[in-house]
Amino acid sequence: MALQGIRVLDLSRVLAGPWATQMLGDLGAEIIKVEKPGSGDDTRHWGPPFDPTSGDAAYFQCANRNKRSLALDFAQPEGAALLRELAGQCDVVVENFKPGSLARYGLAPEQLLAAHPRLVVCSISGFGHSGPLRERAGYDFVVQALGGLMSITGAPDGEPQKVGVAVTDLFTGLHAVVAILAALRHVDATGEGQHIDLALFDCQLAMLANQASQYLSGGPEPRRMGNAHPAIAPYETLACQDGELVLAVGNDSQFARLAALLGARELAGDARFARNADRLAHRAQLREALEQRLRTQPRTHWQVLCDAAGVPATAVQSVAEALEHPQARARDMLEALHPGQDAQAAGTRLAVASPLKLSRTPVRTRSAPPLLGAQGPQLLAEFGVNEARIQRLMASGVLGRPPGLGMDEGGGG
Repeated sequence: MALQGIRVLDLSRVLAGPWATQMLGDLGAEIIKVEKPGSGDDTRHWGPPFDPTSGDAAYFQCANRNKRSLALDFAQPEGAALLRELAGQCDVVVENFKPGSLARYGLAPEQLLAAHPRLVVCSISGFGHSGPLRERAGYDFVVQALGGLMSITGAPDGEPQKVGVAVTDLFTGLHAVVAILAALRHVDATGEGQHIDLALFDCQLAMLANQASQYLSGGPEPRRMGNAHPAIAPYETLACQDGELVLAVGNDSQFARLAALLGARELAGDARFARNADRLAHRAQLREALEQRLRTQPRTHWQVLCDAAGVPATAVQSVAEALEHPQARARDMLEALHPGQDAQAAGTRLAVASPLKLSRTPVRTRSAPPLLGAQGPQLLAEFGVNEARIQRLMASGVLGRPPGLGMDEGGGG
C-alpha cells in the first residue's frame, strides 16, 4: 500500500483529526489511536444510534477504521513519558488539543521536534497557534458561523443554516492529509521534520472559494440564495408537476439544449437569456419561464429528456436513496466489515468505503474501528516495552485494560 511503513501516533479525537488519520490508514499507514482510559474518544458516546457489535456510537464508526486503540493516561507523568518514547518510533504525530495545553506533558510540537527532529507534528485546532482567538476552543458549528459559511447557506428569507454534515471538520481533515504527505516528502528529501499548524477557521475561509474571490474582486457581499448559484443560471431547484428537479446548467450550449427539450427553443434566442450573464440579470423571469413548462410533466419525464440531451439534472434523493443507488454499488462505496477484520468484533455491518481509487496501490480496509484500548498491551510490546512494565502500567491505571481482560489477567504482547 502507498503509505505502508509510515507509523502515525494519533492523539486526536472527534472528527477533523480522526478523519485525517483514517484516510492515512486507508492508504496503508499504521495508525495508533491514543485515547483516555475509561471514556476514550468523545464520539464513542455521541448516540444513539449505537453500533450493536461494539457498543460505540455510529458517529465514532465513520472516522476510525484501520486504526488500533491504545488507552493511555498521559496526564500522569509515567504516561506522558511513555508517549514521548513512542513518538520517537513514529513518523507522524497528529493532535487537536488547544494550543499550548500539551506543553505541561512535554508533548508540545516544539518539544517533540527538539527530541525527534525527523518527526512530522500536525496540530489541528479551531483557530491555530497564533492570533487573538488562539486559545478559544473550536467546534465545526461555531466556525461555520464565524467563518462566513452560514451567512451564505439557507433560504434568502430564512435564518442562516449550517451544512448538514460537519464540513469544516471534514475539509480540515483533508487539508491535514495533504500537508502531512508534503511534510513526509520533505523528510525524505532532507531528513528534516516540521510542525503543521492547521486551523478550522483558516480552512473555512479557504472553502469560501468563489464566494470570497468574487467579494474580494469588488463584487457585492455574498448573501443567502437558497439553492440558486451566485454566478450561474439556471443552477437551482425548479418545480415540476410532482416535485422539484435540480438543474445545473453550466454553459450556454447546455441552456440551448434545455430550451429545446422543453419545447421552447425561443428561450435560447431571447436576448434576456442567450448568455449566462443575461440569465443572471433576469433570473426571476427565467425561473418563471422554465417552471411554466416544467410543471406540465413529472420529474421522471424531464429527467429522461435531460439525460438524453446531456443536461445535468436530478431529483433530490434522501440519504437512504443515495446509499442504495446503483451508482454507489457500482463504485463499491459500501463495504461489509467482517468479524475477521477485528478479533474483538462480532457480526457484520455495512459502512461507507473510502472514495480513493488508486490503480497500483488500492486502499484497503484492514480492520473495523477498534474497541477502546483493545490493542494496548500488544502495541506496547511491539514498541519494545517489556512485560513487567506493561503490567505495572495497567496496575496503576496509566494503561487501560483491553475489553474482557480481568484484573488478574495478563495483557502483554
